[in-house]
Amino acid sequence: MRKLTCDSLPHLVDCLIRELRIKRDSGLMQLTAQWWGVTLGDQCWFNGRTYFHRHPESRIVIGDGCGFNSSANSNLIGVNHSCILSTLGQGAEINIGHGCGFSGTVIGCAVKVVLGDNVRCGANTLITDTDWHNDDSRIQPAAPVFIEKNVWLGVNVTVLKGVTIGENTMVGAGSLVTKDLPANVIAGGVPAKIIRRIIEKEMEDQE
Repeated sequence: MRKLTCDSLPHLVDCLIRELRIKRDSGLMQLTAQWWGVTLGDQCWFNGRTYFHRHPESRIVIGDGCGFNSSANSNLIGVNHSCILSTLGQGAEINIGHGCGFSGTVIGCAVKVVLGDNVRCGANTLITDTDWHNDDSRIQPAAPVFIEKNVWLGVNVTVLKGVTIGENTMVGAGSLVTKDLPANVIAGGVPAKIIRRIIEKEMEDQE
């Protein structure tokens, strides 16, 4: 444990407050998940309130050990809003693997959104399989989104419908993902494009 000094005291007090807040919020969110019919895995934790909205006859399944930062200072990069997980119609399915992390992340699902294990979603990320405005004749049908294991989405990344992101891929801050990205690459931009491949040593360091 860090030695208690005038220099370390503010940090240690902040850590204690954070742990107490997470314990309180996690208990409340377990009850909220039950109310909304969300399947919540073991040892999930919450800092601030995540908003669930499950449409009747749809599914939201969250694996073990996932974390959700929703309060403004729960992630020191800055969180603009709560995490929101919503299914928008009958038969829609959000399926989140084990050990995933979210900070102010919005997942909107009309058909299917699947995240593999250990996906990291940076602050204020958006993942959606639909254009949302179904009354507009210009939009195309919803299309599933698949984000494979160990993907890292940087701060303010948006992933749009019909996209698959291969495992171990990293997407740079502020990117807009409109087309598939293969495994083991670093991508970025608007729209996101491959910048370079991740070499074997980098992948070993992530494990």
